[in-house]
Amino acid sequence: MRMHEFKSRRRVVRLPRGREELTILAWAVAALGMLWAFVMLADEVTEGETHHVDEWVLNALRQGDDRALTIGPRWLESAALDITALGGAVVLGLTVFAVTGYLLLHGLRRNALFVFVASTGGWVLTWALKSFFDRARPDVVPHLREVMTSSFPSGHALTAAAVYLTLGALLMRIAQGRPAKYFCLALAILITFLVGASRVFLGVHYPSDVLGGWLAGMSWALLCLTVEVFLERRAGLRREHQEHSQPG
Repeated sequence: MRMHEFKSRRRVVRLPRGREELTILAWAVAALGMLWAFVMLADEVTEGETHHVDEWVLNALRQGDDRALTIGPRWLESAALDITALGGAVVLGLTVFAVTGYLLLHGLRRNALFVFVASTGGWVLTWALKSFFDRARPDVVPHLREVMTSSFPSGHALTAAAVYLTLGALLMRIAQGRPAKYFCLALAILITFLVGASRVFLGVHYPSDVLGGWLAGMSWALLCLTVEVFLERRAGLRREHQEHSQPG
């Protein structure tokens, strides 16, 4: 698709005004709901209520006679190491740089700002939450990946949710047809899930860490999407008003 075709389609293909407002409201409510769920989970974590389940899951993913070995075929551990890199700062940073640069070069400044704010905000949020909770890393099983920060919430899960769901939402608005739109969303969700699951499989995070990262990351991504769509809608209404007010 050529960029000028995409730009023109964005101006023409829009939801009816009432549906658009309901969609924005639904996203805002979903973001607040996930934020509330994160707060409830964080309360359970700080009180130690999740500790038994967390340890049980980590132990279940290791062989009984040797806790340094994961269950399943040997290639599964290698795959988990590859997948977890998709949520690392280097891969995500390069992805965000490439996407925002591409959007800026094609004059899509608002979309570029949307991706940049959602992504960098995810990293800032990760640092702030990890510093606040300062939960120790799991010591139930040996770590299969070197880690240096605190445990709750999972930074890989949070930033993967913030970045990949943001990109998925952007691609959904560009893609033509429902199958393509659903594919973009499903792919973003799948990558986010696999990154988080890999952190538990490698023994570097409790399941509650990953769940907390997903909730916080999804809440932030939805909040950014809500604001971006609201601002775009307002800009569209302003353009319509200017066009109607012109004589002739």
